[in-house]
Amino acid sequence: MTPETPKYRRVLLKVSGETLAGPQKFGLDPATMKAIAREIKGVVDLKVQVGVVVGGGNIFRGLSASEQGMERAVADYMGMLATVINSLALQDALEKAGVPTRVMSAIAMHEVAEPYIRRRAMRHLEKGRVVIFGAGTGSPYFTTDTAGALRATEIGAEAILKGTKVDGIYDRDPEKDPGAVLLKRLTYFEILEKGLRVMDSTAVTMSMEQRIPIIVFKLFEPGNMMKVVLGRDVGTIVESRG
Repeated sequence: MTPETPKYRRVLLKVSGETLAGPQKFGLDPATMKAIAREIKGVVDLKVQVGVVVGGGNIFRGLSASEQGMERAVADYMGMLATVINSLALQDALEKAGVPTRVMSAIAMHEVAEPYIRRRAMRHLEKGRVVIFGAGTGSPYFTTDTAGALRATEIGAEAILKGTKVDGIYDRDPEKDPGAVLLKRLTYFEILEKGLRVMDSTAVTMSMEQRIPIIVFKLFEPGNMMKVVLGRDVGTIVESRG
């Protein structure tokens, strides 16, 4: 049987910190990390280039801390450091799965990660290495969603894959309302107008301007990430025309 040709040759995977915590809601869940590494490895084996941006909410949420009185910039920098912890943990899981990986940080910390340099990141991807982008954008007041859209733009990703715990984008929270309906295709404008909680508005707007489709899918369904890069009908796709 002839192997299928991937629809997307270079992708940016965005994973929230809460997703990394698995069922325990806080910290890092080893079984969850292994499952994510297996999904990424399946895609890398197809010769697809993969960049990853992880959140830090499983360790520290800057916005929540600022709402409780902490200075916003300080809280955001602490959140960025949390993403580096998650990046190193995911790197360890990927390398144990046999996937060469590099962590690049937007905040200089040479002992644990390479500094983010776009041309170097491109070279890593071309050599088949997974690149995990830590520390967000390196600036406060920006979310890791925005960091994901920014890095996707910089590396020329053909799609942003938003790995979640649910099957895609619903019209209502499926965990609270069993009657919630899965929406298979949406436009960027619909996401913004309906206030759907997919990615923040800055990230959606940047993706819209660069015409990078956003695909929201269930990351923990074995083989789902591979199906997405092959162009299968999995999850919800957000693009210019619904």
